[in-house]
Amino acid sequence: QVQLVESGGGLVQPGGSLRLSCAASGSMSSIRAMGWYRQAPGKERELVALIISGGNTNYVDSVKGRFAISRDNAKNTVTVYLQMNNLKPEDTAVYYCNAETPYFSYWGQGTQVTVSS
Repeated sequence: QVQLVESGGGLVQPGGSLRLSCAASGSMSSIRAMGWYRQAPGKERELVALIISGGNTNYVDSVKGRFAISRDNAKNTVTVYLQMNNLKPEDTAVYYCNAETPYFSYWGQGTQVTVSS
């Protein structure tokens, strides 16, 4: 079992920045990759950024150069961050943290990001 707790969403003006955090606990050794997904109203959930166990990262084209995913490993927890810069109104969505294991996909509760003037 893996538990994910997200934080850091909110309202920001276009061009602003936010940092999302996802604290993972539980069966840490089973996690192969962690990522951030988002879902805007009326749209399908999409992968925003991914970081795999070896540290390699991947981003959806629309956020390349603006978002950065990183990971901080502690003794019993892993925290994954999503630094979001130069935010645009089209980045507005509920952002979900995800952890992939060989057997199951775990999701956080989601955090709202709203980019509006």
